[in-house]
Amino acid sequence: MQDIQKKRQNKDTLELQCLIDAHFEHRKKEEEELIALKERIKKCRSERAEQQRIRAEKDKEHQARREKRRKEEDDAKKKSALSMGSNFSSHLQKVKRWQETNREREEEKILAERRKPLNVDHLNEDKLRDKAQELSEWIKTLEAEKFEHMERLKRQKYEVRERIRGQEDRKPLCTYTCHCHHQYLIL
Repeated sequence: MQDIQKKRQNKDTLELQCLIDAHFEHRKKEEEELIALKERIKKCRSERAEQQRIRAEKDKEHQARREKRRKEEDDAKKKSALSMGSNFSSHLQKVKRWQETNREREEEKILAERRKPLNVDHLNEDKLRDKAQELSEWIKTLEAEKFEHMERLKRQKYEVRERIRGQEDRKPLCTYTCHCHHQYLIL
């Protein structure tokens, strides 16, 4: 009876040892997977940081090119204004340049408001879904605005064509222009 009990104890001890070994082996695999996951996350973060750095450099280069082009255009306009020698034309150039600068600033302001930084490293799965839904809604809004602008542009082009046609229809068939540039209809 003691032999049977001893065998049973040995068997139980072996089973327990096998379970302990399996548990530690499983835990070791999980730790390795966790380490690999942490390394992947670290790699993704570093890649994203590199991409953001590259994007910032490109934006800076683009801004520098735009400034250089703007200066070149301003210089060319100044030269042409000086060659014309007319104060009025230089004033018109200044007004146009001022309008262009304001328009560009307004466009940059609008783009800066619309461009949102995307930082999703810290978000869990539910928040990522919410963020994706939010971005989807934002895209829908932008598409709707684009559609409205395209329709307005089509309408304006149509109106311009109709006005041009109307003016062409109203032109007299035969006109005479005197030296003071007045037009007279010849009957």
